Amino acid sequence: MNVRSRPVAVLATGVLPRTKTTNYPEPFASRMKGREKRQLGDVFGLANFGVNLTRLAPGAVSALRHAHSKQDEFIYILKGSPVLHTDEGRTVLAPGMCAGFRAGTGNAHHLINESADEVLYLEVGDRSPGDEGSYPDDDLQAELVQGAWRFTHKDGTLY
Repeated sequence: MNVRSRPVAVLATGVLPRTKTTNYPEPFASRMKGREKRQLGDVFGLANFGVNLTRLAPGAVSALRHAHSKQDEFIYILKGSPVLHTDEGRTVLAPGMCAGFRAGTGNAHHLINESADEVLYLEVGDRSPGDEGSYPDDDLQAELVQGAWRFTHKDGTLY
């Protein structure tokens, strides 16, 4: 799609969900069941940051608990009451609440939908080359190499 053929505006819920539900290797990929992402930024060809409209079914998680070395992240809750799990503990969020995670701080985080209702939120992250992801609760580490995530065990062996 060339620059001129991109839409000016879209209905966010009309953007098709991402076909690949996760980049994580097994045994982690199956833990992302119930998470659905609509890549809103890609519709407009955004290159410096990404925007996802993310839905969590009851019992689903946003990601493995993680921290980024170079990528800032921001979330804004639209619907539901997910639990934000960070290094500081657990915080119940509600519609209208937001949270941000500055790159390089090491504050690992993720959302958990412990309710019986759907959660809907916007997530925004930059696309800094050379970003690395750390996962304190799992034998996993990640490195962004030429726009794709490369996952290894903490000892450096590939998945």
